[in-house]
Amino acid sequence: MSIALLLEMAVSGDPDRTAVVDGADRFTTTELSALASGGAAVVAESGGQHVAYVGTGGAMLPLLIFASARAAVPFTPLNYRLSADGLRQLLARLPYPLVVVDDEYVDMVAGAGKQVMSSAEFLAAARAADPVEEFADPDAVGIVLFTSGTTSRPKAVELTHNNLTSYVTGTVEFAAADPEDAALVCVPPYHIAGVGAALSNLYAGRKIVYLPRFDPREWVRLVRDEKVTTATVVPTMLDRIVAELEATPTELPSLRNLAYGGSKVGLPLVRKTIELLPSVGLVNAYGLTETSSTIAVLTPDDHRAAYAADDPAATRRLGSVGQPVPGIEVQIRAEDGTVLGPGETGELFVRGPQVSGRYTDIGSVLDAEGWFPTRDLAMVDDEGYLFIGGRSDDTIIRGGENIAPAEIEDVLIEHPAVRDVAVVGLEDPQWGQIIVAVVVPEPGSEVDAEDLRAFAHKALRGSRTPDRVEIVDQLPTTDTGKVLRRDIIRGLSENIRSAT
Repeated sequence: MSIALLLEMAVSGDPDRTAVVDGADRFTTTELSALASGGAAVVAESGGQHVAYVGTGGAMLPLLIFASARAAVPFTPLNYRLSADGLRQLLARLPYPLVVVDDEYVDMVAGAGKQVMSSAEFLAAARAADPVEEFADPDAVGIVLFTSGTTSRPKAVELTHNNLTSYVTGTVEFAAADPEDAALVCVPPYHIAGVGAALSNLYAGRKIVYLPRFDPREWVRLVRDEKVTTATVVPTMLDRIVAELEATPTELPSLRNLAYGGSKVGLPLVRKTIELLPSVGLVNAYGLTETSSTIAVLTPDDHRAAYAADDPAATRRLGSVGQPVPGIEVQIRAEDGTVLGPGETGELFVRGPQVSGRYTDIGSVLDAEGWFPTRDLAMVDDEGYLFIGGRSDDTIIRGGENIAPAEIEDVLIEHPAVRDVAVVGLEDPQWGQIIVAVVVPEPGSEVDAEDLRAFAHKALRGSRTPDRVEIVDQLPTTDTGKVLRRDIIRGLSENIRSAT
């Protein structure tokens, strides 16, 4: 099934429904469809074999997704926060792309030797063009997304039309939204959550309200003024929204569901959100670029049950990512490939029609039975709830013992003086690696390293107690809140070298 069919279904379901709101711009499903067909003509006329986009998103994201689909060429939104050299390196990896770019980023791609159109030029040309509607092969690549490259060179993940539409149709009921439903989207356009939000909300029948540049005060205003019923944020955004609502209490009567994901969220922040917004259902969504977005969900009912539970096993599920979505199978495997049972920690493997596991220049990394290695450490409990323990590459090996940083972070984040924390391994001649906890204190709090070590020791074995505690103002993260552990390790190592 082609991505383009999702838009056709939306038009057939309600041609006059407002589909997209982006500042002063509002488009019905019919208007979006007409622009997409005109945009497909612009792409076809350019001769481009790929469409790339450099910009903050908003209405341009669904327009370019569907214009590219109707021109039967792949689409790639790029990280506009990269340097000019970084953008050009990624553009050089795309075959004969037409580059559509917001005005403020034109200079970033100038001189890259590619066809370039400003977003305004593309929109004007799409309005004037004769429509083109070509249905791509469902097994053809529809979207290519570059990974964040937090540990290595960014990989180009290839998602087929079938991968993406399997995700949408497997997790969303067509036109199931109420007429007044609206989704506020502020995740980056180059992130799989941004692509997934554009496709799934359109298919569900929700008005999509875009906030291209996140600001917590503006987020609250849009929720109130646009009567937003559901929203998706990354953890750093959730933290700032909660701070804004604490500073300026505001009623958000329309908001029913608030989804968060993209990286790990500390349980104190989850609990604070539940307490601050008791009538809002929280959703923890876990997924990867290679899986076409969400593969497991902790539902609002799951959140409420875990928050209110007395049983430790049930309470612990507040820190899980819930259960797999329909069509997704999961396995936890030991290093030797043995499939592990409930309560045992190993590497997470996933399988299903929405799972790609294919990279440009590398090919498929699925095994012979179609399983994708996520490189995430994980555990499934007796009730099928999935717990993510961080990347396998982040495992600390101290004295021959494998230690997951998340195990220590989950303890330290509960200390009342700790706002944020990351645990890393640092090379050591005696132990191989030592455990270093890098802590961001709560504003106005005094943090004592030995107090934190003692706090951790109460809940952890001695071998898992941090050897060192470093106090910092903030952790280096990506724009989706993923901690850049290699930057932390590099900084710590440089400090050690400069001190010797």
